[in-house]
Amino acid sequence: MAPDDSRTASLDASQLRGKLRAYHEPSTARSVYEIGLTVALFAGTWAAMAVALNQGLVWLYLLLIAPAAGFLVRLFMIQHDCGHGSFFPRRSANDWVGRVIGVLTLTDYDYWRRSHAVHHATSGNLDHRGVGDIDTLTVAEYWARSPWGRLRYRLYRNPLVMFGFGPSYVFILQGRLPVGFMRKGRTLWLSTMATNAVIALIAGLMIWAVGASSFFLIQLPVVALAASAGVWLFFVQHQFEETHWREGEEWNASEAALHGSSHYDLPAPFQWLTANIGIHHVHHVSSRIPYYRLPEVLRDFPELRAVGRLTFTQSLKCVPLALWDETARKLISFKEARLAGLSPSPA
Repeated sequence: MAPDDSRTASLDASQLRGKLRAYHEPSTARSVYEIGLTVALFAGTWAAMAVALNQGLVWLYLLLIAPAAGFLVRLFMIQHDCGHGSFFPRRSANDWVGRVIGVLTLTDYDYWRRSHAVHHATSGNLDHRGVGDIDTLTVAEYWARSPWGRLRYRLYRNPLVMFGFGPSYVFILQGRLPVGFMRKGRTLWLSTMATNAVIALIAGLMIWAVGASSFFLIQLPVVALAASAGVWLFFVQHQFEETHWREGEEWNASEAALHGSSHYDLPAPFQWLTANIGIHHVHHVSSRIPYYRLPEVLRDFPELRAVGRLTFTQSLKCVPLALWDETARKLISFKEARLAGLSPSPA
């Protein structure tokens, strides 16, 4: 999973950031088409699931859960671009489209945009972790914790938590309060409460239209699957073996963006569903590029294809990686830390 040094050694992340400004300009017509198509597909699939339940076609209902979740993930990625101000030329258009989509994705747009901006500003910086990131400890930090603290971290990193019920908890419950930004003023609090109120209103209308049982039988599995897929994508974008973490003056924003983010090379249908978010190293270097222009960058800069490249099969090997080895400068598993003798010697 290491990058091909012969092809990437000549890349200067800071210079690349400047060159990629040429791809910042979004197309309003293309953006309207992208959001219109995605909303239509999500709404149509949701409605088809309701009809299937009403007609007793359980097999069709089950068959449509995954596509509906995929379209919801794609809506979140459009919201993501809006948060970066890259989907429409005007900031107001980005913000209001992002807020409306946030009702569907159960994500307050303003709260998420603030935390995600922190993630981009501090990505790969060991001195600034914990906001908008997946919690990552160094080997030394892990062994400095109490037994209970180590157990909590291991539970947090357990795949059943990380990709199972954890994502549903984050999007359905935790997202209802702007935790971590309560001291930033009441703006985010009011925004989150407004989003919650609209979510409740829409849910009430849908329950009135299709019935409570149908609504929850559709919405809960779709949201749960989409949340898990979203967390998985975010995980493999930064939690791969040769990712980039530094501290102090060694940390460089451009280098961390390019080498601390993966190129998740997915098959074309999944690349479309995930709105090219797998081209994450390019996105982190220049977040103002609309997602539909990211393939242009790989076309014009073919050397970027090899940087941090992960296939789906390779990405599965990232799951055990949980600790940053500051000596080897790579992510390792709990087992690797133990076998390498990186745990404290018994008294």
